[in-house]
Amino acid sequence: MKNGKTIRYVVIAVVLLLGVYWSAASATNGGDGGYLNAEFLADAQWLQSHQDDASLVIVDVRMDEYFDGKLIPGAVRMPWRRFQYNDAAGNIGGLFVGVERAQQLLGEHGVARNDTVILYDSVERDGGATSSYIFWVLDLLGHEKMKVLERGIDGWIDAGGETVSEPRKPEKVLYQAPSDEIDSRKYVKADFMMPRLGDPYYQILDVRSRKEYLGEAPNTALDGTVLKLGHVPTAYNINYTFNWTSADAKAIKPYGELQQLYRGLNPNKAVITYCHTARRGSFGYFVLRLMGFDDVMLYEPSWMEWGNKRYYYPVETAENVLAGDVPGAPSASAGAGGGKTKSGQSGSAAASGGGGGSKSGYVSCGG
Repeated sequence: MKNGKTIRYVVIAVVLLLGVYWSAASATNGGDGGYLNAEFLADAQWLQSHQDDASLVIVDVRMDEYFDGKLIPGAVRMPWRRFQYNDAAGNIGGLFVGVERAQQLLGEHGVARNDTVILYDSVERDGGATSSYIFWVLDLLGHEKMKVLERGIDGWIDAGGETVSEPRKPEKVLYQAPSDEIDSRKYVKADFMMPRLGDPYYQILDVRSRKEYLGEAPNTALDGTVLKLGHVPTAYNINYTFNWTSADAKAIKPYGELQQLYRGLNPNKAVITYCHTARRGSFGYFVLRLMGFDDVMLYEPSWMEWGNKRYYYPVETAENVLAGDVPGAPSASAGAGGGKTKSGQSGSAAASGGGGGSKSGYVSCGG
């Protein structure tokens, strides 16, 4: 009898200790101080200790106008915009070049299928919001080992890292993703979005500024004409800049702060991110993947397509407010999360698409 009681007390104690440990792990992401997918983010110290790894490929993704002549030793130059093209006939800029061309570009820059790819940009160019586009491309291709360098070249220099003035000239390789490993679901277009606007499984996240979202600040088409004002119906708005600790440092917020920022998004459902030309949207995509969201998609044509007056996609100016649990909380389930809509319009939103608005904030599809 006595032994039975002792065993019972031991079991209770173990269960309580496991509960404490689990709670701490949830709060700190496994004691890592990072995120559920912490392997997607590297800091300068990590790179310094792995710089000589044989399978490591360091990639500077900055465009020429943001390149200051300083590179991390061993880095190749692969400007991120090479993975996009402009469609003059459709009046849409910044479209993904496609899976086949993307693989050619990776191979031309010496990136092999099994490499660990370190992507970096700079604080000036939004601290990860361009390298995140290449992260999305690799994720789409099913590449297993890629990391964004936090704060890019600035984080490297601030940590005492040396720089060089010439990039490494890579040997061309064949980059070939097996067809069954390419996750085409991560690449969303309007024909996928439209029939899912009322589907509760799909959460749409607009990462533009609040003024763009509400229709108070216009985006422009490839030819400079103003696109429709507002956002995709049912979309929530979390400005991509809110992911940073500060506008100056542009380090990514700790996991706990991101959980609060994305309160109401359900990690057990799909999230589709978008912006104007997919650059900012890809950063939202990266942050959600870093946090542990699995079914994340990028609406790559973004507002360039949806807001184009040549197409009849519906727009909305009402604010949809996220409400619910923090992502990753124990109570998160397939039925949790979601939000609500605030009725009303912003001052200039009624002109969006050339139509009038209703109480719900919807306006004409335009044409």
